Amino acid sequence: MRKGLDIFQRIDMHKHDRGTRNEKRRRLVRTLMMAMLALAPLTSVPHCVNAQDIVRAEDILGNPDYPAIAFGGYRQTSRDVVPTVDQLKEDLRILFAMGVRVLRTYNTQQYAHAANLLEAIRQLRKEQPGFHMYVMLGAWIECEGAWTNNVNHESENVENNTAEIEAAVALARKYRESVKIIAVGNEAMVHWATSYFVRPGVILKWVNHLQTLKASGQLPADLWVTSSDNFASWGGGDPSYHTDDLTALIKAVDFVSMHTYPFHDSHYNSAYWVAPADEADMNALDRAKSAILRARDYAKDQYQTTENYIKSLGINKPIHIGETGWASQSNSLYGPQGSQAADEFKAKLYYDATREWTNNSGISCFYFEAFDEPWKDAGNPGGSENHFGLINIQGQAKYALWDMVDAGTFEGLTRGGSTITKTFDGDEHALLASTLQVPSTIDLGLLIATVNDQRSLGDEVNENKYVISHKTLVPNGSNGMTYPSDVVKLNVWEGTCSMKLSGNDAIRVTPGEGAWWGCGLEIQGKGKGENLSRFGSGNLHFEIKGETKSPFDIGFQTGVYAHKTQTNNFVTFKSGGKYQLSGEWTTHSIPMAELNRGAKLSDVTSLLYLKGEKRADSKSIEIRNVYYSRK
Repeated sequence: MRKGLDIFQRIDMHKHDRGTRNEKRRRLVRTLMMAMLALAPLTSVPHCVNAQDIVRAEDILGNPDYPAIAFGGYRQTSRDVVPTVDQLKEDLRILFAMGVRVLRTYNTQQYAHAANLLEAIRQLRKEQPGFHMYVMLGAWIECEGAWTNNVNHESENVENNTAEIEAAVALARKYRESVKIIAVGNEAMVHWATSYFVRPGVILKWVNHLQTLKASGQLPADLWVTSSDNFASWGGGDPSYHTDDLTALIKAVDFVSMHTYPFHDSHYNSAYWVAPADEADMNALDRAKSAILRARDYAKDQYQTTENYIKSLGINKPIHIGETGWASQSNSLYGPQGSQAADEFKAKLYYDATREWTNNSGISCFYFEAFDEPWKDAGNPGGSENHFGLINIQGQAKYALWDMVDAGTFEGLTRGGSTITKTFDGDEHALLASTLQVPSTIDLGLLIATVNDQRSLGDEVNENKYVISHKTLVPNGSNGMTYPSDVVKLNVWEGTCSMKLSGNDAIRVTPGEGAWWGCGLEIQGKGKGENLSRFGSGNLHFEIKGETKSPFDIGFQTGVYAHKTQTNNFVTFKSGGKYQLSGEWTTHSIPMAELNRGAKLSDVTSLLYLKGEKRADSKSIEIRNVYYSRK
């Protein structure tokens, strides 16, 4: 999942004292023990033997009788507090009562969660006749220097990755009745995971290693191996992912586990989310129902593009959904001040629609997730990453599960000593009243939709004026002016400010109070930006006014950050500088030669951007009448 906040909070993972001699000895002993276990004959490993042991991964995946879910049993704001076996048994009883039969985990040896979970399953199999639960065991994979200022995506963290894989092998052997799948890495190849992603060759290396152990009888032959990653990482998006190593990886895995998150793209790629004009008169509930159907179809499209790419390689592999989900709360990008996607009503609609689609299509869906986990964004309790669970941290079932509460599904079950009750104290009227209105283009001011539909992105712009937004300059096809070749999105970077179309034909930017802020008018499709090659000796024009006293850069961007091709081209507005902000509208015509810092003008991806590097005063900036000229 796109775990911007939660993943970046996980610096505590690296607070272990790797420099002490004792710790090095412990690691060496652990590694040797795991290696010895991995090399021992499979038949020498004790495990629970009964009829359920004959269930194989291929029997589970795509079978609606084995509903799957992503599971983390952490109940505190730090993963250093690992849930006990008894606490995990409590969670397992709840999930089993819900009908869940397959769980997905994320780490093997950095925390004791996976080992405790597998032991809890084994104990319940003995204690509770008929209980069974199976696991897709995740091994965390990361690059060299992950979570540091010296990230090297071209190499891997050999020590950590080796330990994760060896622990996965040991656990799969010890608990072979439960472990049916091993997933090598979680969103480990997607380029926006800038703190840790690796190239496909690293994942391929470890997948091949596990497949070799299977072939030699050191792992069960019917155990399946995959990697769980964003749909784009499997070839369903940006062509930059289409490499020979990815092709080899697709051939090597037993199935593809892909992630799709319409929830996150309600902010990052919101065109599908914003209500069309014919829904302007709908109430909040009806708009939500319509939007969630679009969200489901958006996920279907990502599934289909992934399948199409894999088939284009001449490869036929099962594809299942390793993650998708919907948060019930957000105080930033997806809440009342953002895309307004996060609430319990929409979360239920998405859960129901996704389960119906995947069950009917023979697709396993490891829905994200079972329980809220407050460690995900520990410093921001209202952050969306803390609220993807179907059951909250207080043991209350969210709206998606209210019918189960009414049916007595959870009777006699507790979590942390509390019975399973409903959120909102079961007051459906109050819950529905909390539903956020899905915004329209006008409501949210997300898009500038005036486009030149006679040109495609990447085609060279040959008109004299390129008009982004202007009150009097109106291209008509014959006056030497043009609109952009695609819709321009007003994109706020990581929730650091707000950016909206205001009523006076201007764009209003309000910086946040963090250490930095930024936003842009972005245009890009299929990895391409606008081709403004002929504008190199021209000018960027705009009018600007504002109240902020904080310095900021303004200009354009080329390339894409995640591809390491992005160039920022700018001048700085600051008190006492060449360019200054005032409370009155001021016109600027800035030469491209002054802005340009080595840009590739054939790939302009942010037609205008603003960024402040220092803590701002949260006072607004307005900008209007933005266009480029060739002279």
